[in-house]
Amino acid sequence: MTDTAQRARGALRRELGGFLRAHRDLVAPADVGLPRTPRRRTSGLRREEVAALAGVSVAWYTWLEQGRVDTSRQVLDAVARALRMDGAAREHALALAGFAADGLFAPDGLFAPDGLHAPDARDTPNAPDTPDAAEVDHQPLLDSWPTTPALLLSPALDLLAWNTAYATLWPDPAAVPPDRRNLLLLLTGDPHHQRLLPAWQPLAMDLYRHFRTRADRDPLSARFRGLTARLRAERPDLKEWWDCRSVGDFTPRTVELALADGQLARYGVTLLLTPEPRGGAVLVQTPARTR
Repeated sequence: MTDTAQRARGALRRELGGFLRAHRDLVAPADVGLPRTPRRRTSGLRREEVAALAGVSVAWYTWLEQGRVDTSRQVLDAVARALRMDGAAREHALALAGFAADGLFAPDGLFAPDGLHAPDARDTPNAPDTPDAAEVDHQPLLDSWPTTPALLLSPALDLLAWNTAYATLWPDPAAVPPDRRNLLLLLTGDPHHQRLLPAWQPLAMDLYRHFRTRADRDPLSARFRGLTARLRAERPDLKEWWDCRSVGDFTPRTVELALADGQLARYGVTLLLTPEPRGGAVLVQTPARTR
């Protein structure tokens, strides 16, 4: 295993430990049939309780939360059940432990399906992902939707390409400084976007869960770390969001936009994942009806 792979594996173990701790805090004793005693100092489960429910030793589970040991898929499944994880959280925990869909490690110890990689020239904390071959490959697809606003996004939700329909409906990304061309930064901090989408919070929160899923699985990426730090700095009032360890792929939804002429327009929003290694997604907004 290379030094980069060893660093990545250690970072993933630490992410897994933090993810387990966060879920342990969310499970109340009553959820698993345990009484809540007056002397209890935490609302969640104790480590020894999780260990007993999962059928492992307290010492081993403690090491797992501390990122000091690897685990088998079978044992991690037992821990996930003890922590009452839903399907998305369980899948995320397995990914952090290095298990692909077939339960095997990818070559060289890296979890290839989610793009774990050695740092490269694009991995600077505050620089957005730059357009590359993906922009050339997907621009014709975006342009083929003349009435459907669409964006090509990086895994960190940086805006890489867009079509005319998007630039007409939303503030034109070309007029946005390159270092701010990120969908999370724009939805949480740009008044023009928030004026167009008054109920921006549910969409932004769902996108952040999608972002968080990818950030946790790519712990060596300076871009993910830098963007997370910037979101915290620019919107400290959303600290509960940034501290949340909830994960999951984006859920299609309908949003209502307040147009400049006073009309309300409804769009169905879908995120289509691209197949390339380290691939991002295409955000498609399908017109519904105007009233």
